[in-house]
Amino acid sequence: MARGLASLAVLTAAVSLSACSLLPGDKGGGRDTARPAPAVAQPVSRSPANKLCLARLADQGATFSALPDRYFGDGCHTLGTVQLSGLAADVGTVELGNIGPVTCPLASTLEGWARYGVDRAARRYLGAPLARIETFGSYSCRNVAGSSRRSAHSRAEAVDIAAFVLSDGRRVSVSGDWNSGDGAKRDFLRIVHASACKRFGTVLGPDYNAAHHDHFHLESGDGSFCR
Repeated sequence: MARGLASLAVLTAAVSLSACSLLPGDKGGGRDTARPAPAVAQPVSRSPANKLCLARLADQGATFSALPDRYFGDGCHTLGTVQLSGLAADVGTVELGNIGPVTCPLASTLEGWARYGVDRAARRYLGAPLARIETFGSYSCRNVAGSSRRSAHSRAEAVDIAAFVLSDGRRVSVSGDWNSGDGAKRDFLRIVHASACKRFGTVLGPDYNAAHHDHFHLESGDGSFCR
C-alpha cells in the first residue's frame, strides 16, 4: 500500500510539472506584472462562431494554426485563439515578430488592417511594400496599467505594434518616427493609426499617454475608442 501511494505521488508531481509547459511565453515585452497559474488545456474550440471565424481567416490568406483553449486562473485565458505566422498582402506575405496567441476575431481584423491599411499605405507613401510587422506581443496575464482591471491582453484580445519593416529594409518604428523629422515616415504612422481606428474597438498610441510612446495598442471589440 505504501509503495502504491508513493507511485501515485510521483505520477501526480510529474503531471503538475508538465502542466507548466503549457504556459505561452511572455510576449508582453516585460510588461507582465503577474505570474499566471499553470494552464488547464482544453480542446481547440469548436463553437460555430469559432469555426466560421477560422474559415474566414483562411479565406483572407493568413497563415496560422488553431490553438487549444487554456485557462490560467485569475481571469486570464486564451479561448478561441490562433498562432499567426504570416498575413497576406496584395503580393506576398507579411511576417510577424514576437506575436503570441490572439483570438480569431482579432487575427482577422489584424489581417485586414495589415493588408489594406498598412501595406497599401507603405506602397503609396514610402514607395515599398510591407515585409514585416514587429510587435511587443499579445497575450499577457496583467492588469491595465495603474488599475485593478484585467487588460484585454489577459484574454489575448489585444496586440501591441512596435514597428514596420519594408521590403527594402527600411524600418519605421512608433518610438522613433511618430514625431520624426522624416515627414513621410511620420505621415505613414498617422495614416496606419487612423486606419486601425476604423477597424479595432480600441486603439491607443503615443498621443494617449506616456505608456504608449513606443507602440500602438490594438484591441478587438465593438467600441470606437481611438487616441
